[in-house]
Amino acid sequence: MIRTISSREVYRNRWTRVREDVIERTDGQRGIYGVVDKDPAAIIIPLEVTAEGAFVYLIEQFRYTVGARHLEFPQGGWELAEVDAEEMARGELREETGLTAARMTHLATLQIAYGVMNQQQHVFLAEGLTMGEAEPDVEEHDLVVRRVSVGDFERMLLGGVIVDNCSVAAWGLYKVWRERQ
Repeated sequence: MIRTISSREVYRNRWTRVREDVIERTDGQRGIYGVVDKDPAAIIIPLEVTAEGAFVYLIEQFRYTVGARHLEFPQGGWELAEVDAEEMARGELREETGLTAARMTHLATLQIAYGVMNQQQHVFLAEGLTMGEAEPDVEEHDLVVRRVSVGDFERMLLGGVIVDNCSVAAWGLYKVWRERQ
């Protein structure tokens, strides 16, 4: 096991805290870990089943860190350490897409990129969808909501169009969950 010798915060803003930890490995060697701490988040799979087939709602937005627009499931957090996961998921779904869900199923709680980041992400399946007005945050001014068939969505996953690891993991989790129902 790795033991923490010391820890110091090197950066903080409203969304992110970065710390540098001096650690000691089991063999006695010391090293440094850079850790990004973030408050919990939610990712939502908005699934609509109609007579025409099954559809998911995706968000297209510009992601500054990679300098490109990408498609992903609605996701985000409220910059609060303690939050009701379902309330946050419902809020993120409504803010980003305008959708409300009659049923929310909590599929799992995952860790995002835990090699460098400490952030939980609650995965929800949203069903019984009703469209309303989106209420995006200031940082989300460029959001575009896309409704795509499940078949097209899965082709996007395999074709490298959707590269958001959280969306890919959420869909894989949903598929395993669905098989067991």
